[in-house]
Amino acid sequence: MPIGSQGCRCGLASAALVALLIAAPPAHSSPAVSGDTETVAGWVRTTGDNQGTPFAIVDKKAAAVHIFDADGKRRASSPILLGLAKGDHSVPGIGERQMADIRDAERTTPAGRFVSEPGRNLSGEDIVWVDYDAAVSMHRVRATNKAERRLERLATPTAADNRISYGCINVPAAFYDAHVKPSFGTAKAVIYVLPETRPASTLFETSTARSEAPPAR
Repeated sequence: MPIGSQGCRCGLASAALVALLIAAPPAHSSPAVSGDTETVAGWVRTTGDNQGTPFAIVDKKAAAVHIFDADGKRRASSPILLGLAKGDHSVPGIGERQMADIRDAERTTPAGRFVSEPGRNLSGEDIVWVDYDAAVSMHRVRATNKAERRLERLATPTAADNRISYGCINVPAAFYDAHVKPSFGTAKAVIYVLPETRPASTLFETSTARSEAPPAR
C-alpha cells in the first residue's frame, strides 16, 4: 500500500495548528460495550478471524471504538467522531475526489471487515488506513475548524453529536497515541466497523461462527 500518496477524507493541517491537532478533549467516561460489539468480539475470538493480530471494533451507533489485543481481550475504549451521513457504503470513486466535491449525503463511514495498515497522509501525519481506496482512515481528531466543535463533540456524554467527519474515524489524540498507534501503527491488523443500517450478522457470520475468515475489504 502506498504511503503518503493519497489524502484521507479529512483536512490537511498547517504547522501553526499543531497544538490544536493534538489537543485532548475534556475528560470523559469510557463508553459502554454494546451487545453487537460483544457478539462480534466473541465471534472473532471463537473463529480466530483476526488471524493473530490486534483488532478494533468500531460501533457507529454508539460512536465508540473498542481496542482488543491479539487474544481478544479488550484493552481500551473511546468515543469517536464519524462520517456526517448515515450509511454503510462509500460512494464509488470517492477516494479520488476533492473534499469540496463531496456532498453531505456522501460523507459516510463504510461498514465491514478491513485489514488496516499504517501510513501517512499528505501532510505527513501518521494515520491508520481503514479503507485506502475510499480514503478512510483512523486518526487523531483535528480541531482546525472551530465551528465544527470536534473536541467538544467528543467530550459530550451522547453519541448524537458525533457525526461530523467526511468518513474518517477521529479519536482523541491521547487515546490514539496510547492505544491506536501501538496496536495499529506498525503493522497490519483488523478493524471491524459495525453497520448502522442493517444487523451486524449480515456482515459478520456471528450466528454460525464459521472458522474461515470473510474476505477483507
